[in-house]
Amino acid sequence: MNRRNLRLAAPGAALFLTAVTLTGCGTVGGLTGDNEVTLRVVAAEYGDNPQNSSATYWKSLAEDFEKTNPGINVEVSVYSWSEVDAKVAEMVKAGKAPDIAQIGAYADYAEAGKLYAADELLSVKTEADFLGPLADAGKVKRIQYGLPFVASTRLLFYNEKLLADAGVVAKDAKNGWQPKSWAELEAAAKKLKAAGVPTPFALPLGREEAQAETMMWMLSAGGGYTDNEEQYSLDSAENAKALEFLRDKMVGQGLTGPVEPAKLNRQDAFDAFTRGEAGMLNGHPTLIKQAAAKGVKLGMVTMPTSDGTERSAMGVADWVMAFKNGHRKESGKFLDHLYEAKNVTAFTGMYDLLPATTTGYRAAQAGTGGTAPQLKTFLDALPSSRLYPVGKKSWAGVSEDIKQNIGTSVQPGGQPAKVLEAIAAKARAAEPR
Repeated sequence: MNRRNLRLAAPGAALFLTAVTLTGCGTVGGLTGDNEVTLRVVAAEYGDNPQNSSATYWKSLAEDFEKTNPGINVEVSVYSWSEVDAKVAEMVKAGKAPDIAQIGAYADYAEAGKLYAADELLSVKTEADFLGPLADAGKVKRIQYGLPFVASTRLLFYNEKLLADAGVVAKDAKNGWQPKSWAELEAAAKKLKAAGVPTPFALPLGREEAQAETMMWMLSAGGGYTDNEEQYSLDSAENAKALEFLRDKMVGQGLTGPVEPAKLNRQDAFDAFTRGEAGMLNGHPTLIKQAAAKGVKLGMVTMPTSDGTERSAMGVADWVMAFKNGHRKESGKFLDHLYEAKNVTAFTGMYDLLPATTTGYRAAQAGTGGTAPQLKTFLDALPSSRLYPVGKKSWAGVSEDIKQNIGTSVQPGGQPAKVLEAIAAKARAAEPR
């Protein structure tokens, strides 16, 4: 998948499907009665074969909604992630925006005044149910337009056998490896290198997802892309410290493998891990199934920090938004239905994702929401996670700048502070206060 920063579907999702349009039971051929309204919904495909297509979920959701809301019909078009954003953009440009879209980003449409705000759509109960960090990430100038649909967090993965063989952890350890600091991470990587592991720590700073790997390290140093006022702070001392550690301690000591970080993509790192060639890396839930399919037993822990102090994990989310098409009331009713706990967990349970609502989160914690047990560590990290600054219209350009330049900063002789200063200057120019 491209742009995995916001898109949580499994790799290869929807390659079997171009588009599926689901017409609700109250409408035939898109025609409705004089007093009826048809909501047009565009959604993304998260499945990777016809048996687990997202179309099944949306069809059931629309039919259930129509049963209790006579006069409101729902048509859902499901597109692959490779085309759904472009489809919505085409519709908006043609003056035919969907009523509701479930896609990867919302800020451009919000800035253009094309979206309803959350408090114009949702019941108080639904609006208050979003997990705090996710709701905050859905805001533009302190007003929420992006409704978090599903979420995930990122953790440190490790190969249990490789760490045991290298003497990092005892082979009969009951609780696995529980590192807290970068020093422990570095020490483990050195042991893996001495044991002949080709890539002790995979550091993917290639174009696929450099902005994610970078943010994880920044957060673990106490930094991040923005400060407490949500202003860009890429050139902070904490962020420079994170990259200097990678340059000097990880890359500089030959602990990141034969491929230089600037040329290593996330999926390539995952593939090395599932082949048993990488001992550790940061990753998302998709890796669990990929590793299991190759017989790799793994452990997962919260990302160690610079000094062992507990800090926020990185979170990611996909978004729902409602366009100003004159169907505010009807769209709000459908969205209230979408965010009922049973509907939230029905979807997240299908794809090993995390719920974006408090009620869905509690159901998953209690084991009643269909969440796989191995996702508990991800789930625990979600409420306090930090997300990309997706509410900023400039974020897409800043993210691209990071992808192009950040990898060079950690190579021997790299200059993290200067690279960060250059990126920060462009970011601030693109997003004035």
